Amino acid sequence: METTNTDNTRKLALAAGVLYLVTFAASIPTLALKAPLVDHANWILGHGSDKGVILACLMDFICAVTGIGTAVALYPIVRRFSRTSAIGFITSRTLEAAILVMGAISLLTIVTLRNDAVGDTASLMTASRSLIAAHHWAFLFGPGCMPAINAMFLATVMYRFRLVPRIIPLMGLVGAPLLLAAGVTILFGGFAQTSTPAFFLTLPIATWEFSVGVYMIVKGVNLPAVAADAPAVSPALAA
Repeated sequence: METTNTDNTRKLALAAGVLYLVTFAASIPTLALKAPLVDHANWILGHGSDKGVILACLMDFICAVTGIGTAVALYPIVRRFSRTSAIGFITSRTLEAAILVMGAISLLTIVTLRNDAVGDTASLMTASRSLIAAHHWAFLFGPGCMPAINAMFLATVMYRFRLVPRIIPLMGLVGAPLLLAAGVTILFGGFAQTSTPAFFLTLPIATWEFSVGVYMIVKGVNLPAVAADAPAVSPALAA
């Protein structure tokens, strides 16, 4: 039974690691693919191809699904140490995915209006600017802030119980407040979300997500000596 549970844990960690890297890889090209639309509201009038924008929205959807997948895969592992963190991680990942998909739908709506335009130029431009603004805020509150919440739930458990080398979740714990600080600063107009300060404040949380994905693929997770089927280490730690 112990060997079976160890094998299952390894498979879950491997699945979570692969999904982390898919999420990471799928998110990289989306900004460039969306740029012709989000940087030019008059794109709706017929300037440029729509294939890149559609591909970017599809990749956002993939990111959303694989993001939820990481939480589902890790849930049986994390709940052994903290049911609260396990549920919180799934919930925060799901909220992040919902916001991300909402932003993608905003851009796809512009694609539809562009291909089946009804109305004058002024009304189309107003609709385009409104939907781009919705995407902008979805991008800030979704991938711009939610990874910090995710890290607070997952990195805390991984650091406390040494499920991976502590330097990895430490990057998440350090990066979480930095990312939230960046989000608040962007919200109040301090700098742009794609600016150099935003990049450096985002870097620790991105490094955490990439590193934990790679480690779980290569090594899995290091489980402490607890009962293999125990839902939590102890009642005191279950919360």
